[in-house]
Formats: sequence, C-alpha cells, structure tokens
Amino acid sequence: MPDPSPFTVPTRFDGAPDRVAVVVPGVGYSPARPLLHFARGVLLQHGWTVQELWWRVPDDFSQFTVDDRIAWVERQVTQAIDAEAGACRLLVGKSLGSLACGIAADRNIAAAWLTPVLTIDHVARALQRAKAPTLLIGGSADKLWDSRIAESLRHDILEVPSADHALELADDAAGSVDVLRQVVSRLDRFIGSLGCRQDRPDRS
Repeated sequence: MPDPSPFTVPTRFDGAPDRVAVVVPGVGYSPARPLLHFARGVLLQHGWTVQELWWRVPDDFSQFTVDDRIAWVERQVTQAIDAEAGACRLLVGKSLGSLACGIAADRNIAAAWLTPVLTIDHVARALQRAKAPTLLIGGSADKLWDSRIAESLRHDILEVPSADHALELADDAAGSVDVLRQVVSRLDRFIGSLGCRQDRPDRS
C-alpha cells in the first residue's frame, strides 16, 4: 500500500455555510488553473462556500496501480467531505479528481467532472450508478474521454469538438478562450440549477 500521507492543504472561500462545494484538482492541474479558477468564481456568485484542495501527489505516484490511485484520491476527498459535517453538496473535479466519482455516487452528492477519466472502468461504473445531478465536460481530442461512454450516461454532457485534456484547442489560443467561456457558461447553468432541485446528500 502506498504512503497514505495526503499532501493536501485546503483553501476556503466562504458563502452559504450549508452549501459547500469541494474543488478537486488534477495531477498537475491546480485550483489556480483556468477551468477550476473560474469554477470557483461561478460557485461564489451562486452563494456557495468553496473548499479547494491543493495537493502534491506522491513522488512515486506514477508507479501506483489504478486501484492505489483511486484509493489515494478517495482518501483526500473523503477527508474534505467529512470535515464539512454534511454540508458538502457538490464536488467539482478535474481529471484525476474524477477518481472520486464513486464517493459522489455513494453519498448522493452532485458533481461536475471536467475531463473525467472515462477510460477507467471504476469511473464509468460509478457514473452509471450516480443519481444526483451530474455534469460531464470533455473534449473529443482527449484520449481519456470516451464519447461512447459519455453518450450512454443519463447525465448532463458537454463534449467540445477538437478540445484536448486541458479543454484547449491545439494551436488556437483565441479558440481556447472561447472554449473556456463555453465551459464556464455550462457550469453556471448547472450550478444555478442545483439550488432549486437538489436533495440533501447522504451523511453516512
């Protein structure tokens, strides 16, 4: 079993105390990067309290098995959720963060997954059983995104043509900014909808 040390420092932005969103980064995609930075902005505009996880993956993370990577991510996210004493009602995750989608499914927590790793069976199966509102955003040029799996799910889906794993367009900076605007707009619509139709999560 790999070192369980979390290497995680949470950063908090206060809004409604009973509506907490946990932002979960990717391997090298921190909460300061554009997709998660603007996701935080949208959450704050809608009155959410935001807890950002800032982690450094272990030095030998590339040698972890898939199961060990899942377990590592789940430990970080479980600690963050439990720290909110039932107030966490949304997860917003990027790439590696989507390995926590089983937690969202099991606890009936809404989620927005940016470039989820749909090529991992654990992720696909968890998304299949998730009943809380869920948004999936990926790019057709992302090798970790699977259009067939995405289309088979009943969730809210945004697939961006030609976008890569960073949801950017190769050799097209202006076009990449347009994609970012599209993603932020979809996040805004999804997060805005949660205030009127989301149930309380399972606190178990």
